[in-house]
Amino acid sequence: MAETAATGAGARARPAARSRLRAEDVANYRREGFLAPITVMPPAEMAERLRDLEQLEAERAGRLAPTHNIKTHLLIPWAWDLVHDPRILDPVEDLLGPDILCWAAGFFDKRPGEPQHVTWHQDASYWGLSAPDALTAWLAFTPSRRNNGCMRVSPRTHGTVLPHVQGQDRTNMLPGRESVALDVDAASAVDIVLEAGQMSLHHVLTVHGSEANRSTERRCGLAIRYIAAHLTKLKGARGTATLVRGRDHGHFDLEAAPEAAFHPDALARYATVLRSWMRGVFDEMTPDGGGAQA
Repeated sequence: MAETAATGAGARARPAARSRLRAEDVANYRREGFLAPITVMPPAEMAERLRDLEQLEAERAGRLAPTHNIKTHLLIPWAWDLVHDPRILDPVEDLLGPDILCWAAGFFDKRPGEPQHVTWHQDASYWGLSAPDALTAWLAFTPSRRNNGCMRVSPRTHGTVLPHVQGQDRTNMLPGRESVALDVDAASAVDIVLEAGQMSLHHVLTVHGSEANRSTERRCGLAIRYIAAHLTKLKGARGTATLVRGRDHGHFDLEAAPEAAFHPDALARYATVLRSWMRGVFDEMTPDGGGAQA
């Protein structure tokens, strides 16, 4: 970009040919804290992206390194294209407004029979932003179902920041092994069942989690973290983000596209970006960090 502009059941959106959300979908999201499923691309197109991912994994001992899976769009050109895809951004704009930054993007990958899971949490537990004008777009690379560990959400839990505690369970896929410090009514949770090429949107304060993959099939999705561009960090250094739509408000240092997959120049930039991101996350996770607001 040469300029500072980027070129419950009641919460289920019907797939549509157009990318924009209907008024009732927006109302459902505001009320329930999530929206799904939304069709982004046909399964055949997503199958191509999955093959691209599998090729990169095969070149790297079968998995992406965890440190490369925080802002993976800064290292992989087709992931950069995905976070800019209008089929994703059009619905996001309907919820966040016209000026949008990508704050992070990483894969949540569960292999068959492995114990990895995600405890009940709010994404806002470590974001440290000035307001909860943010969401996660979870794009399914494979089918995501209850038996392979699909995401589960607790509806209408996005009204306030909840206290979290850090754990020691290394099978918890969250960066701080964190979980909400309150009881969650799992019986009323909604399974976010997606086909490959579909996505869900959930508010930064919506309580959600997922169980281990008990199936014989892989469950993989790309979690893209979008924030309204008017937000700021509450403390610490400015931080970095990718302008994906609209106008930059000048609160983050803007990130650059990768020249090629894991290009040396992209890796060098990423190392600097990652240090900044980790400092911000650990600031929020320390006992005196003050907690995240968004």
